[in-house]
Amino acid sequence: MRLLALSTAALLASAATAFAAPASVDVGLSPEMQAKFQKTYGMREADILIGDLRASVEKALAKTGAYDGARISLTITDVKPNRPTFKQLGDKPGLSLDSFGIGGATIDGQVVAADGRTTPVSYRWYESDIRQAVGNWTWSDATWTFDRFARKLARGEELAKR
Repeated sequence: MRLLALSTAALLASAATAFAAPASVDVGLSPEMQAKFQKTYGMREADILIGDLRASVEKALAKTGAYDGARISLTITDVKPNRPTFKQLGDKPGLSLDSFGIGGATIDGQVVAADGRTTPVSYRWYESDIRQAVGNWTWSDATWTFDRFARKLARGEELAKR
């Protein structure tokens, strides 16, 4: 009888989580960033960053179940690479993959909860110490910013006040 009670409880718990739809995450670029990617960084890089931000947020939300049923719309409003992009390397022959600088990103957007309540979100982080900016790849600091934003969002921290 005890086994039946435990099995029933487990079934009810899994059914409750099955009805909660995961949050939908939409990521885009601001018009200014769209132009900057076309002119300076290359659109291939934009696709990489959009996919990276979406994946970071979806992964973090899947772990916590935060914002189930919500629509999350995010915009990359600024981003700085740590190393030159392929387009920059092609456009400026004096650059090298060994060149590096401080990077980071700014994210703005909104969360529309399942009940229709809208919460604006905003997050930005840029490395301030050049000694810490020797990342392994072009978007090291931007990726770090995306991951930190995603973790904070998944924990339900109020990001609109930043």
